[in-house]
Amino acid sequence: MDAQTCILTRRSIRKFTEERVSHEEIEKIIALAAYAPSWKNTQISRYLAIEDAQTKTAISENFCPPGTNNAFIIRTCSAVVAQSFVKGRCGFDKDGSFTTDRGEGWQYYDCGIAAQTFCLAAHTLGLGTVIMGVFDRKGLQEYLQIPEDQELMALIALGHPAGEAQAPKRKDVETLLSYR
Repeated sequence: MDAQTCILTRRSIRKFTEERVSHEEIEKIIALAAYAPSWKNTQISRYLAIEDAQTKTAISENFCPPGTNNAFIIRTCSAVVAQSFVKGRCGFDKDGSFTTDRGEGWQYYDCGIAAQTFCLAAHTLGLGTVIMGVFDRKGLQEYLQIPEDQELMALIALGHPAGEAQAPKRKDVETLLSYR
């Protein structure tokens, strides 16, 4: 699949079949996501693939706010991938000071790039994903025993799509782009 087709056809998938995603597929996605650009090539993103049904149920019941669809998504996807990042590396100079006025913010930017690269890589394998940010981050970070030098960033549901998702309306170029 060429890059343009991949970008135009990837969707956020919220309903999955029961078919399992293989470890080989997950490892291929991570290997491709490692090519996401990052601040001074720091490659701070880390991934924890959670396949165990009991763990996914515990996450959905204890760390997803009521009224969100995330609990259903987490219970029904083949794997939920917890993306974390190594703290204190991205956006910093060697002396520990910030390189830009964004402070610690640049690490979130790099995680976003890595998460999108993960999703595009999964799509090229015929798999579906959705990036989730609405959950009890601190509680889940402790439950998953994320190492102290890392911070939990996002959850990415991964699985075989159940049906086809439609593209939402996009803003036109005239709205998005200006020149000076």
